[in-house]
Amino acid sequence: MMQNAAMDRLDTFDAPEESRQEGDGPPRLPNHDLTSIVIPLLKGVIYREEDAALWAALLKLQARVRDYVAVLALELVFDEAEGYAFLRARPEADDDGPKLPRLVARRPLTFQVSLLLALLRKKLAEFDASGGESRLILSREAVAELVRVFMPAGSNESRLMDQVETQLNKVIELGFVRRLKPAGASSTSTRTGQMPMYEVRRILKAYVDAQWLADFDQRLAAYQAHLAAPLADAQDD
Repeated sequence: MMQNAAMDRLDTFDAPEESRQEGDGPPRLPNHDLTSIVIPLLKGVIYREEDAALWAALLKLQARVRDYVAVLALELVFDEAEGYAFLRARPEADDDGPKLPRLVARRPLTFQVSLLLALLRKKLAEFDASGGESRLILSREAVAELVRVFMPAGSNESRLMDQVETQLNKVIELGFVRRLKPAGASSTSTRTGQMPMYEVRRILKAYVDAQWLADFDQRLAAYQAHLAAPLADAQDD
């Protein structure tokens, strides 16, 4: 699972009612052993909404999973309320032991992608504070509006949208945003004029925490200074 260097720093499963019949006893789940849980975790994030049976197995075997991955110098990050779980590398101990190779890659992020993640995290915090729906869904244009105020005055609109699209694709690759298909639409929907929509995945909260948000204004000031520097250099020339 990716770690953002620029931002330093699962016993029950309720089956649908229609699947239960009186006298049948508790619902049966597919058999999951430790291996069938750890392997998906090594590959990426487990979401409750995407695989309820695997999530239930993780809930049941959570302690064993933690002990198993600890041998690999990993720790289980598990948020039952938000419905996601993933593995991350344990902080390196200050000892003289040998350095172990990382099983979870650390991916450096560009300034623009870091800025977009910061803005999406702040938007998610505001969304949660409003007490509305549980899913934050934004259009590409709405994402562009978040970024626009940090762009130099007079920035080309077409270029801005292209940059936002590129940055969104990177954030989707990292797993923090999911592109949604319009209801009843095919993969050609974007060519028929339907606006692409994006869901901000709540796992972003695990990477940009409350303490980080407390310093958000100072960080954004630094971002703005970074953005203004090339323009100032151009004027000096």
